[in-house]
Amino acid sequence: MNRSFWLLRGLKFFFFATLFVAAAGFVTMSLWNWLVPVLFNGPAISFWQTLGLLILTRILFGGWGRGGRPGDWSRRREIWRKKMESRMAHLTPEEQEKFRQKMRTSCGPPWMRRQEPEQAPTATTA
Repeated sequence: MNRSFWLLRGLKFFFFATLFVAAAGFVTMSLWNWLVPVLFNGPAISFWQTLGLLILTRILFGGWGRGGRPGDWSRRREIWRKKMESRMAHLTPEEQEKFRQKMRTSCGPPWMRRQEPEQAPTATTA
């Protein structure tokens, strides 16, 4: 693939990750400074203290996503694969091929979908 494509993709990821962290920090800081000083007579905190608290909670509690144990994703993928195989076993070969073609053309983002191969016109002899 083109190197500039990967660089642009990496910069885009970095930008959105930074934007997400900033938004999460700002929302958390706003909620803290709105609730804690009034309810518990606690201190107001800065943005950087808020990011420190978010990192500390991530370390202690392991939140922010599905995560889980190291083998969870491979186990889920294996369960999904077996479920699909059992469903495909009940279909006729024609139905299986029709299903595969439908999945190839409709799943994923539009730019990654496979196009139906165009049938070349066949010459008929008279």
